[in-house]
Amino acid sequence: MPALSQKKLYTETDYYNLPEDVRAELIDGQIYYQAAPSRIHQKILMSVSKTIANYIDTKGGSCEVYPAPFAVKLREDQKTIVEPDISVICAPNKLTDRGCTGAPDWIIEIVSPGNSSHDYIRKLNLYADAGVREYWIVNPINKSIYVYHLEETKFETTAYTFQDKIKVNIYDDLWIDFTEINL
Repeated sequence: MPALSQKKLYTETDYYNLPEDVRAELIDGQIYYQAAPSRIHQKILMSVSKTIANYIDTKGGSCEVYPAPFAVKLREDQKTIVEPDISVICAPNKLTDRGCTGAPDWIIEIVSPGNSSHDYIRKLNLYADAGVREYWIVNPINKSIYVYHLEETKFETTAYTFQDKIKVNIYDDLWIDFTEINL
């Protein structure tokens, strides 16, 4: 019987040794390359990041907002480093020179046509397992937003559209109004 071919397992060292101009994530020891984002993707990213950052600044909050590329090492296993489109981290001790170690409080992913299952399935499970308190999937193609809010050990899900003003669960008085993003 022929031997089964083995997949190469990559590590944190391999991830950090990638060329600087290469966008990729390391998930369970596998490298997933990412294409450059679209203009609409970037417009949503900038608008939402700015709204969150302005809110935190106005409130004098301790949380910090980091748009991609920003490395998030969800666990100490050295086999998973993701680059969420937007990461909100409220525990300063999780921040390092290389990014974030541990689960951010809130992650927003903006779906690209070639990676939707990556955000809807693979990352959803990773983020739930890591203890991310809130996870949003923004889909500019069908103009939908899925909000996953961690309740105890599982995500509660609510669906919205780009016509909605959405309450952020980790804050008492922050709303993101998608009608204000001129797409």
